[in-house]
Amino acid sequence: MQDFETPQLEEPISQAAASPRSALLIVFLVVFIDLLGFGIVLPLLPLIGDTYVSAVIPGGKEAKAGGAVLGLLMSSFSLMQFVFAPIWGRISDRIGRRPILMLGLAGSVVFYALFGVASEMDAAHAATALALLFVARLGAGVAGATISTAQAVIADTTTPEKRKHGMAMIGAAFGIGFTFGPLIGFAALELFPSHVGSLGFVASALSLLAFVLGVRLLPETRHAGGPAARRQWLNFQGLRDTLRSPTVGLLVMVFFLATFGFGQFEATLALLNKDNLQLSQRNNFLIFAYVGLILMLIQGLVYRRLARRFREETFMAIGIALMGLGMAGLGAATWLADRQAAFSPILATMLVSLAVAVTGFAFLTPSVQALSSRRSDPAKQGEVLGVNQSASAMARILGPLVGLTLYKLDPAHLLPYGVGACLILLTLPVLPAIRRGSGPGLELRT
Repeated sequence: MQDFETPQLEEPISQAAASPRSALLIVFLVVFIDLLGFGIVLPLLPLIGDTYVSAVIPGGKEAKAGGAVLGLLMSSFSLMQFVFAPIWGRISDRIGRRPILMLGLAGSVVFYALFGVASEMDAAHAATALALLFVARLGAGVAGATISTAQAVIADTTTPEKRKHGMAMIGAAFGIGFTFGPLIGFAALELFPSHVGSLGFVASALSLLAFVLGVRLLPETRHAGGPAARRQWLNFQGLRDTLRSPTVGLLVMVFFLATFGFGQFEATLALLNKDNLQLSQRNNFLIFAYVGLILMLIQGLVYRRLARRFREETFMAIGIALMGLGMAGLGAATWLADRQAAFSPILATMLVSLAVAVTGFAFLTPSVQALSSRRSDPAKQGEVLGVNQSASAMARILGPLVGLTLYKLDPAHLLPYGVGACLILLTLPVLPAIRRGSGPGLELRT
């Protein structure tokens, strides 16, 4: 057997094979704790940024150029993810997953703390505060780009048939972190109502906890050498190969367009809560916690159970349809608010639409990730998942930038949601080609 031919790899490989569940559990905990910090910061980032942008840009909150600047701030995190996700994926193929994950967590500690410092500055120092916010989000994006490495840990420790279950664990970590992160943010503002910077400091402390947990408990899951260890760290040919490979290129395109549409809603939600519902900063966290709860329940419970019966392509079709319907519903909520409808129907329309859109996204993302992994070379899974993550990051760069610009351009705030719904639904026609690429099979798994 190969182990006898390479005795130096025998112990690590057997150890990795012996404890796949422990590796999955630990990477889940590390990602979850780090994402708590993300869930704490995101709900107020557009509102904090809007305050500083309005103080710097002539015209204040009514300035249409402010939407583009705010969009750049919201997009800066994903810009760094787009650049660094494939780099971290390739380096993790070369040197292992663990050191890359630890480096990312250490960076999160530093840049969340910087976010806290910037958020504490008053309007007299708005330009400096805005610059520090950009640095903090750019740095956090570099650190957060290691999520593709966490996905590679899942690929290392699961069989192809079980991979979508493992990828759903990452989605569940997002959902749980996005549920409890906003609740922690709500509690922080309850305890320190005059210190918005406390959000960044709490997020930094949680990332430090995740770092310590990872150092002590996270095993290395990538031990074999081979071609991956000899590839260059940044190889544009690898990107072209991934996009040209059968089915995988289409999957990347679907993920890009769906995430672009969803990114418009995600970036504008805090402003929508303030403008449509007149919610306070603290209560804004509760809407984000609701979104996270839906994501957690769907990916952590519903998806994992239905995955035993349905193919990934079926989940993708349902997910795209639900996302388009949910985005259209958010547009309907803004239409009601523009016509000064009562609070209750606006709130009900928003809550239902959010649940539908998030359910669709929860069905779509693990299915695309699992299919991308299953249809790629095992030696290049870190790279392929990194390319997929970069496509998602590029969509999250353009989505907030376009969404917030459209939001400020349209007094009724309808444009981001109409455009988002159309773009998401445009991905439906490519699903038959993806289905044919998987060979014959039934809708239901037997």
